Amino acid sequence: MKTKQQEALQIDYGIYQFEWKEYLLYGAEFMMIILLFAYTFYRSYIAVVLFLPGMILLFKRKKRQLIRKRKQRLRMEFKEAISAVSSGLSAGYSIENAFVEAIKDMDMLYGSKGLITMELQNMERRLSMNHTLESCLYDLAERSGVDDIRDFTAVFTAAKRNSGSLIEIICNTVSVINDKTEIKREIEVLISAKQLEQKIMNVIPFFIVLYVGSSTGSMMDSLYHNAVGITVMTICMAVYLFAIVLSEKIVDIQV
Repeated sequence: MKTKQQEALQIDYGIYQFEWKEYLLYGAEFMMIILLFAYTFYRSYIAVVLFLPGMILLFKRKKRQLIRKRKQRLRMEFKEAISAVSSGLSAGYSIENAFVEAIKDMDMLYGSKGLITMELQNMERRLSMNHTLESCLYDLAERSGVDDIRDFTAVFTAAKRNSGSLIEIICNTVSVINDKTEIKREIEVLISAKQLEQKIMNVIPFFIVLYVGSSTGSMMDSLYHNAVGITVMTICMAVYLFAIVLSEKIVDIQV
């Protein structure tokens, strides 16, 4: 049976595997979306069947969101980890022991199932097997795909090879990552209201169509179950989906 450390070693942060509970949860969510689209734009059971392959795209979209969220979580946890490492170096620990000692702090902050906790435990195991710290960090940087970790690894490796001041370099790196994180938080605060507005605007067209359809009797019947109506509603749905994608890109600001 695999230990948590071995599982952590195998995590590829660019790949996400759904658990069966997630398949059920997101499958039910996506089915509701399909039913809503089919009723709003076509009012046809045939449309439900035709839209079912779209669940593949929805699962892929959800997977990208979860991958991004997990990387963001790892980035934040890594920031705290190297802050703990910096404190350990200031207390007189060697760089390897500073990383090992940081496990206790990360376990207190994020628990034993924290991403960085498992990664540091994995580093400790590999260091005990005579792996170098550089190789451990390089492995994490490659698997994570997180720029902050890659940059830290590159700077750390160069400093150690050239006998640089690790304490000063790590402290400077922590400062840079903290500044970057604060800037990102400020941007998120500034655009959070716009993101909420965007989400609200995404669902308003459904309410409009449902309200008009329920309050005007048979006035909208001409938009359904005939070639012209189906064409018009298909164009409307395409424009609506394009607007959703465009609005998401507008409020998606990367730092």
